[in-house]
Amino acid sequence: MPDSSRGPLRLAVLADSDTRWKWGALTARRIAPESSVHGYLLRGRATPTARQLAETDTGVEEPEEITAINFLRRIGDLQENNAESAAKSRDNAADDAPYDALILACVGGTVQAMLHGLARAWHGAPRRTVVVSGYVGVVYEKLTDGLLLRHGADIVLANSAFDAARFREQFRGVRADTSAVTECALPFLAGQPYDAGAVERGDRPYRLVFAVQPSVPGTRKDRAYLLERAVEHARRHPEREVVLKLRSKPGEHTTHIEELPYQRLVERIKGGTPANFQLAYGNMGEVLDGTDLLVTVSSTAALESLHRGIPTAVLTDLGIREQHGNHYFLGSGCYASWDELDGGLVPTPDPGWLADQGLGRAPEEAFGPAHQRLATLLEQADVDEGLPPLDPYYTVRTAPGYLPGVLARHGLDVKGEPLVGFQGGPDPTTGMRGASKRLLRSTARGAYRAGVQRVAPLIRRWGQL
Repeated sequence: MPDSSRGPLRLAVLADSDTRWKWGALTARRIAPESSVHGYLLRGRATPTARQLAETDTGVEEPEEITAINFLRRIGDLQENNAESAAKSRDNAADDAPYDALILACVGGTVQAMLHGLARAWHGAPRRTVVVSGYVGVVYEKLTDGLLLRHGADIVLANSAFDAARFREQFRGVRADTSAVTECALPFLAGQPYDAGAVERGDRPYRLVFAVQPSVPGTRKDRAYLLERAVEHARRHPEREVVLKLRSKPGEHTTHIEELPYQRLVERIKGGTPANFQLAYGNMGEVLDGTDLLVTVSSTAALESLHRGIPTAVLTDLGIREQHGNHYFLGSGCYASWDELDGGLVPTPDPGWLADQGLGRAPEEAFGPAHQRLATLLEQADVDEGLPPLDPYYTVRTAPGYLPGVLARHGLDVKGEPLVGFQGGPDPTTGMRGASKRLLRSTARGAYRAGVQRVAPLIRRWGQL
């Protein structure tokens, strides 16, 4: 655990979607339970609504919406102000860092940009903040790309022993430092263990939950097929409740773009849906409380379900394919098709696979290495030499044709400084002008999402005529 003599730690979380906000805020609570947490939410296409934020159920105050450039300015200003206050009080500047730890709960490119921007903001500072990054769920694609974009953080969290071994192997493969890789678990693996006797006791009907994903599968045909099979399962088993667990409402976005919302497809089911079929939103943990069989293609919800001991099925109907992410579950014992589920199959997970994924462990055990890593870094930050400067693998020397574009998308040049002319001015937060700009941003997001969900698919269909 971090040194209790320091008092409550000051943590910040920078997130770019509702799911990453949930991961970041809950991770902060896991690695420093008594900490104060300040949240920042990057403004962009995936900026969540108030409803989506409320459903994350993090127990942390709603995050402040901000741009990447203004976030870096804020961090720089806080660093400078704290240093001035420490100097005036003749303190030893041990508290000049604005936060003890900063969790970057963002996509890889954003993490890389923030690492370079923060390195510039903290240049020459006697003490800097510990930087943490990681993944919100199953890492089934772009492993090398995503990891190298996160390299440079002081702590790169791996959600299992399996992931930790893969991460270290990737870093060693490019002769990069592996010391930041730290094993933990997904912070939202919690909840009551599965009560297998609830249905037999008559406490509730048997409930199958189909946890859908915004972008997997990606085609209308495949999504319609999975939906129709779920509806057909409800018709075949009228004694069961069949729940379609949705991530967002039409017009809302999450980590991935959803061009074809299941809600729209449900409206087109021939003959309508049976009475025992329903849609559900809300916190996944609450939905799992009454679930007897969790069905998905590759959602992280499968790990939440397996952690509780709930029977879980990973669908094979559309094949076991890298593009669907269900190849991650090889060896799990959870594969099944809708035909098999219709026939009564209940998959039995492999104990060895579960152990390798770190499922079933208590949070205190799972986050022990992260506690210790953070404590060690905070102790190092307090000594004379402090923490070394942030040192990402990607530099203008190692990736001169790649890094500039990654940084430019966030308004930074290769030195981590704001690009001349980049639109990243002060954030309006009060007054009529501020309200007008917030309304304009909200309207623009709605128009963009409508274009993605309605216009773009229509144009693609026209192109296929």
